[in-house]
Amino acid sequence: MNPIFEAAHEVEQACRAKGFSFCFIGGLAVQRWGEPRMTVDVDLTLITGFGGEEPFVDALLPVFRGRLPDTRTFALDNRTLLLFATNGTPIDVSLGAMPFEERAVVRSSPFDVGDGVFLTTCSAEDLVVHKSFAAREKDWLDVRGIIVRQGAQLDQHLIWEELRPLLELKDDPRIEARLTELLALATPRT
Repeated sequence: MNPIFEAAHEVEQACRAKGFSFCFIGGLAVQRWGEPRMTVDVDLTLITGFGGEEPFVDALLPVFRGRLPDTRTFALDNRTLLLFATNGTPIDVSLGAMPFEERAVVRSSPFDVGDGVFLTTCSAEDLVVHKSFAAREKDWLDVRGIIVRQGAQLDQHLIWEELRPLLELKDDPRIEARLTELLALATPRT
């Protein structure tokens, strides 16, 4: 099994054993929904709520090695837990609490990566929202790949319904314009 899938499987098992609500995002989800690309880490959203992060962080730190001298403090201050899987793969755990993140976890589904292993990834639509909000150049390449691969199957209404409230927080009109341009690739031509 490839090392990213192996690391993600380890995280999946740990989160499931603890009854956590989570889903994989980032490059792993891109493997499922977009144009596969190299990724060096495992990204996931773990639903902790606001103010309830400590038990989640404290449950994962004995299982996975921290990447910083004070990983716990960093996680609680920045809402991102930085860990290593047993095989050394970096794991970025976003401590989720926003309604969008909660809904994305509810909409997540299993991704068959072979060898009887299934990884819980966000939906294609939620991945477009995550990537558009991040708005780095590599994210736009991922969004384009998702749109080209998923085409008219994408629920564009859902994408906009989830993204627009987030864009109000960011106040960057270029994101909406760029996504509108890319989503036109999914519209069937007549």
